[in-house]
Amino acid sequence: MQDITLSRVDLALIAGYFLLVLAIGIRTAQRTRSDDDLFLAGRRLGWLPIGLSLFASNISSTTLIGLAGAAYTWGIAVANYEWMAAPILVVFALFLVPLYLNARIGTVPEFLEYRYDRHVRRYFSLLTIVANIVVDTAGTLFAGAIVLTVFLPGLDLFTAALLLATIAGLYTAAGGLAAVVYTDVLQAIILLAGSAVVAVLAFAQLDFSWAQLVAQTPPQQLSLLLPLSDENLPWLGVVTGVPILGFYFWCTNQFIVQRVLGARSIADARRGALFAGLLKLPVLFLMVLPGVMAGVFLPGLEQGDQVFPALIGTLLPPGLAGLVLAALVAALMSSIDSTLNSASALVTLDFVKPLRPGLSPRQTAWIGRGAIVVFMLLSALVAPAIGGFEGLFHYLQTALAFLVPPVVVFFLFGLFWPRAGARAALATLLGGHAVSLACFVASLTGWLELHFTLIAGLIFAVSAAIFWLAGRLTAPPSREQVERFTYRREIMARTVPGPWWTDYRVQAAVLLLLTVWLVVAFR
Repeated sequence: MQDITLSRVDLALIAGYFLLVLAIGIRTAQRTRSDDDLFLAGRRLGWLPIGLSLFASNISSTTLIGLAGAAYTWGIAVANYEWMAAPILVVFALFLVPLYLNARIGTVPEFLEYRYDRHVRRYFSLLTIVANIVVDTAGTLFAGAIVLTVFLPGLDLFTAALLLATIAGLYTAAGGLAAVVYTDVLQAIILLAGSAVVAVLAFAQLDFSWAQLVAQTPPQQLSLLLPLSDENLPWLGVVTGVPILGFYFWCTNQFIVQRVLGARSIADARRGALFAGLLKLPVLFLMVLPGVMAGVFLPGLEQGDQVFPALIGTLLPPGLAGLVLAALVAALMSSIDSTLNSASALVTLDFVKPLRPGLSPRQTAWIGRGAIVVFMLLSALVAPAIGGFEGLFHYLQTALAFLVPPVVVFFLFGLFWPRAGARAALATLLGGHAVSLACFVASLTGWLELHFTLIAGLIFAVSAAIFWLAGRLTAPPSREQVERFTYRREIMARTVPGPWWTDYRVQAAVLLLLTVWLVVAFR
């Protein structure tokens, strides 16, 4: 792909964005005095910043770069990962949010200690840290590095990744979750506006004619549900593997759940989660279809992950290009800051504080800041290696497909089956990840030739069998663990009075209906 030159106006807008997010971090740092402030924003967040932050943190690596690149190469079937977020966030809002907030936890692994024991907590915490750094943060840095090297061709991948990591690490270490959420609000607004502009201008290249796009695009590239034989994303993988990956990401991943843990009430947390689910539905139109359209008027890109930067450089005039590029950088930064903060929270609250309970809140906060710096450097070192995979999106989803199915089993089934205790959970983790390793080796050697979503479903099924068998053969948990940390009918009660349309159950039903319409329309 040819280099794209930015004007001085573009560079000024990008520089202004970086200065603004750093200013937010500095301003927020003045109110960050304890670990509760650093990691949970003092539990003062309302539903709107929660929803926007959830959306902005997710949307970066898997959407604007990786998702658009996958759409350019394979078509809109990749949007199945996006709309699937809506029903999963409904499950999250209805069942898990009240359990998390009533427990007054600081991390998701802390909840597991209450439901199971400390061994399960630390196992999952370590797994999450690895996933956050090696998968989430490194993937996002790679995406950002691609963007910067397209527009600044003299920059190498490592230097670009280190630059992004340094900026995100600085304001995250200073202001903590509050800085992350408030910058995410800004980033989500810029992101939606910028993506809308690119989508409209891309459609304009086709004279705003859907018929023209259909005529020049293979039919399978405009269908969400593909045949079982499809090598990119078969429909069975959408039914089995995609929900598993989505449940892990939205319901158990610390860097997502952390925003909800900072909510001022259960009602705000539920509404924020449902609002994020609503924001995920237009992603098909704003960020996926432009990648498919680009296949018509920008054919022959060396790498699919280059498509969104190419759309910016090709379609937008000076000034506007800088604004939309700032939106792209905003999306990347929002994910980097989120994963760095959450990994730091896990190390500090799940490992350091149990070993050093006498640490003051201020000391704990500074340890957390040090962890952010370390993880920032590790992620920057890993990021350039992702270039050896088929694409960013393939790297992210494949890694999670082998790592997370056992986790989803003991989270989901443990929520509704009180009989299972700590030994059942540990057996599921150890046995499930042994199966994951075997499947990974079999895939590398060519013995197991299945799509990674189908492999995720296979690992999930085996892990579920282990969980059920171990749950039947081992001692049940205590009554307190069952009563407080598993599903009860009372958690479905209305949280705040008001008109019927403010009821979270009505909002959840509307979100599900919109999701069904979208899938049917593009099936």
